[in-house]
Amino acid sequence: MNTLPGNRKELSRRDLLGRTACAVGAAALLPGCVAPEDEGRGAPSASGGRLKQSLVHWCYAKHWDIEAMCQAAKKLGCVSVELGPQQDWPTIKKHGLTCAIAGSHGFVKGMNNLKYHDMCIAKLRETIDACVAFGCPTVITFTGFREDIPNDVGLKNSVDGLKKIIGYAEEKKITLAIEMLNSRVDVEMKGHPGYQGDHMDYCIEIVKKVGSPRMKVLFDVYHVQIMDGDVLSRIRQYAEYIGHIHTAGVPGRNELDAKQELNYRAVFQTLAEIKYAGYVGHEFIPTRDPMQGLQEAVALATV
Repeated sequence: MNTLPGNRKELSRRDLLGRTACAVGAAALLPGCVAPEDEGRGAPSASGGRLKQSLVHWCYAKHWDIEAMCQAAKKLGCVSVELGPQQDWPTIKKHGLTCAIAGSHGFVKGMNNLKYHDMCIAKLRETIDACVAFGCPTVITFTGFREDIPNDVGLKNSVDGLKKIIGYAEEKKITLAIEMLNSRVDVEMKGHPGYQGDHMDYCIEIVKKVGSPRMKVLFDVYHVQIMDGDVLSRIRQYAEYIGHIHTAGVPGRNELDAKQELNYRAVFQTLAEIKYAGYVGHEFIPTRDPMQGLQEAVALATV
């Protein structure tokens, strides 16, 4: 039975409407329905759904230190704070959370260029070892920027480079996830002009050619929508190759609200229908109170 603070056993009409608005999420942005000062009263909890939800560290680091971020994740029912510095992992573990995916080499210098192979492989190996010690299941990797490398050559180089490290990942039971990034939006951290792996089919081809159950794709819904669209069909088409999910609104890489074009409820329902077992990382840049936007996102993703 739903109860209110003070052991009142019946919801008032006002509280019922407020909670309903929160459950609908982005469809009705009612002030106060997800206010941080409510401390979770009537707020959605990711623990009630079929998807494992995670906060992506860099998006909220401007607003919260790691302690506050972990507290927010727990309040929301999320199970992870991801892509943060390894020095924060003990704090994450202290709060009973995990790191769903770890960073490695950057997205500028990647596997598509032979001269970066040694650097990328060394960084991946180092991160794999850290993930084994901590319990992080997945490590991110990238194609890198084109630097005048033809697409077919970049694809072959990426496959060859990843094949040099995938055996070690298999041995350690760690998954590598190569991320597709959009190359259209020329705004820092919202797009990456020059990135070679800028279409889902291209990244999936790399994954297929590496040919390992420990090689997956990071399906960032924001980037896929900008470059390819047809998000729901692509999720179904590539279900077996998806190792991690990221979310953000299009355009802008902001909240999953009514100001952006994606039907995120349908996205999350599709992930649940295909029995996606990985993590969903909320990677939007807040334009308002981050807790409010996250509560709306969690409500949408709790399916």
